[in-house]
Amino acid sequence: MAHDADEMIPGETVGAPILRPAGRRTLLRGAGIMAGAALSGRLLVGEAGAQTVTRGSRPSQGDIDVLRFLAAAELIEADLWLQYAELGGLSTRAANPYQLALRNLDPDGSQYITSNTTDELSHATFLNAYLAAIGAEPVDLDRFRTLPSSQATGAQQIGRLTNLMQLSVDTSWYVRYRSTTNPDFGETYPQALPALAAGQFTAIPRTDADFAPSAHVQAIANTAAFHFGAIEQFGSSLYASMSQRVSSPEALEITLGIGGDEICHFLEWVDFAGNGVQPPVAPLTDPTNGLTFPNFIAQNNALIQPNLIFPVPCAFISPDLPLCAVVRPITTAAVTAVDAINGFAASGLFIGQSEDFMSFALTLAARADRAHRAAA
Repeated sequence: MAHDADEMIPGETVGAPILRPAGRRTLLRGAGIMAGAALSGRLLVGEAGAQTVTRGSRPSQGDIDVLRFLAAAELIEADLWLQYAELGGLSTRAANPYQLALRNLDPDGSQYITSNTTDELSHATFLNAYLAAIGAEPVDLDRFRTLPSSQATGAQQIGRLTNLMQLSVDTSWYVRYRSTTNPDFGETYPQALPALAAGQFTAIPRTDADFAPSAHVQAIANTAAFHFGAIEQFGSSLYASMSQRVSSPEALEITLGIGGDEICHFLEWVDFAGNGVQPPVAPLTDPTNGLTFPNFIAQNNALIQPNLIFPVPCAFISPDLPLCAVVRPITTAAVTAVDAINGFAASGLFIGQSEDFMSFALTLAARADRAHRAAA
């Protein structure tokens, strides 16, 4: 379903008012406005339109290419997070079984999902507004909003960019951040949950039939939890890598500022996912498809230990230096914009999307990857 650039999608909001004291993070004011602006392409730049907002030298063409790619990535993230928020975030109606299953992983689960969604919407809206304000072309993905929505109660019936109902979730990040090795040096990692990575599973209820039985909807929530971590860890690495490509101090301020927020998201979802692979939730087997979430604590393996939620110190810069806890991967060779789009596609996130969408996204990514920091 395509939408005109100036058209607000009816009823498009992030979440309903908070019905109980907020958890560790609170819903940003104006979330509904940001949702409509980010997903319909309407930019919040005021009457001045393309007036210059830079405080120093204008961003280079390479900077603009990086920021345009990041705007596209944030529109993709906003699209998927909005689907999670509609069914699993805060709402005024009675909690559905999916919300309750997510709250089994953390009582504040619905709040975190809504807050994460609000953040991603703000990133997309800000980046496009900034591009417009410096006279660069914003990114509009509306013509690619063609994928169907979930039919479960609570999901808006609008076109989507992403498919959350056929995911092959890469869970190697869970092992990587508990290892003393670093993918920047060519290290690879096994899947924490091989079956989840190899199959195609839904991370949201597809219809109301997915609200039962309880073990089935809990498995859907657990799948979502590991997908949350997979998405946000890649965002953390991507912003760190892109920060090494920009030239202007202001572009760097943007990539570091938004990238820091992605790291905050990732840390929460590390803990959240770990709660799905320990008692009282695990061991758990989905009776409809056999997907199993074992009790990682019983395996006594530090590489999948659930309560290791902070990055373990690892090799960094040189194997001859002491181990250091860092974002990984971080090098521009190990994590690229093209990697991000191809990784999303490999996970099933774009199943059903057109070749035109992939071509457009990969073109933006390739231009971002060609950007290089100008010599001082």
